[in-house]
Amino acid sequence: MKYLNSQALIMLFAVVVLSACSQQQARKPVSHSEGSFMKESVIRNKKMVAGEESKIDSIMKSDSARVYLPSKKGYWYAYLERNTKDTLRPRKGDIAYFEYEVQDLDGHVIYSKLELRPQEYYVDQEQEIMMGLRHGIKLMRKKETVKFLFPSHMGYGYHGDKRRIGHNEPLICIVTLHDFRPENLTTPE
Repeated sequence: MKYLNSQALIMLFAVVVLSACSQQQARKPVSHSEGSFMKESVIRNKKMVAGEESKIDSIMKSDSARVYLPSKKGYWYAYLERNTKDTLRPRKGDIAYFEYEVQDLDGHVIYSKLELRPQEYYVDQEQEIMMGLRHGIKLMRKKETVKFLFPSHMGYGYHGDKRRIGHNEPLICIVTLHDFRPENLTTPE
């Protein structure tokens, strides 16, 4: 009897092992989404960008005293103070010394110059500042003040800054570039 039980257990174990090792076919998906989530996301983002651009366009139209220029990166800017004497602009590796203020599209101050304090930025070597500022500073000359109108994707994007700037919030930044120098020179006077 003992012999039969052990043979039965061995036989059962062999059947289980052989059936587990047999080649199994992958299951077919139950349904196909055909990329509908991505299509819906694209439509949502296009509507959001169109809404932001519409608000920015109305700001530019209401500020007829200034000429707003479109950038190649998808934002707009106007000179508040222009320097026509100098021709040089910050390049990669330069240290830019600037101040700025951040506002919402209604002109309410989110971060003042006093809060943000003067900034020192290594051009194209730091990621801490928003994308729009990284590009915008390279358009400026010393002693210029520029008003930038950034759609949310050039600001803090979907996540915001996790403090005062909400998600997908377009911004106005007023930037004054005091000076810039190559990295190996001393700080400005």
